[in-house]
Amino acid sequence: MPASRKLQNEELHRLPVEEYREVEKLPVVVVLDNVRSQHNIGAVFRTCDAFRVEKIYLCGITATPPHREIHKTALGAEESVAWEYAAETVAAVRRLKASGHVIVAVEQAEGSRSLEDYVPLPGARHAFILGNEARGVDQEVVDLCDYCVEIPQFGTKHSLNVSVAAGIVLWQALRPLFPRP
Repeated sequence: MPASRKLQNEELHRLPVEEYREVEKLPVVVVLDNVRSQHNIGAVFRTCDAFRVEKIYLCGITATPPHREIHKTALGAEESVAWEYAAETVAAVRRLKASGHVIVAVEQAEGSRSLEDYVPLPGARHAFILGNEARGVDQEVVDLCDYCVEIPQFGTKHSLNVSVAAGIVLWQALRPLFPRP
């Protein structure tokens, strides 16, 4: 039996950027805490676009658009996803907490919840914090969090690439919130 026919881009019914900016987003923001790789930043933009994340906060040394290396992996998602720069991750997290967001660090920590057991609080706005490629989420930021979630891993390495982790966390944690066609 032949494989299924691959869909052409025009058959995917993707929204133009202008329409995308106006559609309802999931009540979720992503905070990048001192992420150093522009390729990772671009990949997170693209993932956030796919899952209709409300906004990305780019903090500390995290580069901001416009940037050629971000664009290379974002493929234009830096134009569709709302973003804001904050010099201090702690200040951004405090503002999100004050506005009622549930703050969740993606980090291996004492008392962290396995991602597979994490269920977003119904009706709540969530902020997922992803950290630096080498050091993870800063401890001062972890201290402000309501929860830490950890992606189960079974190999010899103790971490995943930050953009891969973003995709896994957003898919698993937010599935209950996704609009159904």
